[in-house]
Amino acid sequence: MPEPRTSYVCLPCRASYKQPYGRERADRACPRCTGALIHVGSAFAAPRRRDTAAWRALSVLLHAGVRFHKNCCGGGPGYRPRTLREVKERMAHAQRTGEPFAHALVRAGLPRPG
Repeated sequence: MPEPRTSYVCLPCRASYKQPYGRERADRACPRCTGALIHVGSAFAAPRRRDTAAWRALSVLLHAGVRFHKNCCGGGPGYRPRTLREVKERMAHAQRTGEPFAHALVRAGLPRPG
């Protein structure tokens, strides 16, 4: 049986790597720049390297603590914003309502401002 693998990203290089899943090691380094890799989860799908807006949106998600793990039913991670516009909408919603930023980022839909 093959060893399970999970995704790690290097934000400066805009690169994603699948590596064996296991105990978190502090020495996971990017093969291109030797910077630290960020564990993003097994349900992660990387944007194209030249899509800088998608990588900026991903950076906001990762710095807010949002990851891409499969859910208990074997599905994907649920909704994740893919554009800066979606991120900004959710940031404004979080500020307006007091909802934690990480929760607002993973909401599938936002209530209409009333």
